[in-house]
Amino acid sequence: MSNIETDDQEDKPLDPIMENVRRKMMRLQLVSGGIMLLMFMAVLAAIVYKINTRDGKPEAVAASGGALAVPSDAPVTATATLPDGFAVSAVSHSSGQILFYGAMADGARKAFLFDITAGRIVAEVAVAGN
Repeated sequence: MSNIETDDQEDKPLDPIMENVRRKMMRLQLVSGGIMLLMFMAVLAAIVYKINTRDGKPEAVAASGGALAVPSDAPVTATATLPDGFAVSAVSHSSGQILFYGAMADGARKAFLFDITAGRIVAEVAVAGN
C-alpha cells in the first residue's frame, strides 16, 4: 500500500538552459546582497563619523528663526545704544530683533531696530503723520 516511487522524490538534474538561469539568479542574488551590505556599512560609517566629529562647544538650547542661537552655558549679552533724548514708548521683539518706538527730545517720532546677532542698530525709521 505504501509503495512510494523513489524516482519522483530524488532531484532530477536540470536541463542546461534552466541550470544557466539558476546560476544567473544566484549570481544576481549575491551581487545584490553585496551591494546592500556595502550601503549598510556606508550608513553606519556616516553615523559614527557624525558622532565623533562634534565640537567641544556647548549646544544651543534655543533658536529663534535660525538667526539667533542661545548658548546653554551663558546668556547672550548686547547693548542697544539709543540716541540721547530718545524716550521709549513701546518695545517689540521678533526673530532676534528688537524694535524701540518713541520720541526724540524735539518731539519727532522714530523707531530704531536693534539686531541682537549683529549687536547694533540696523535701521532708524522716522515716523511722520498722525
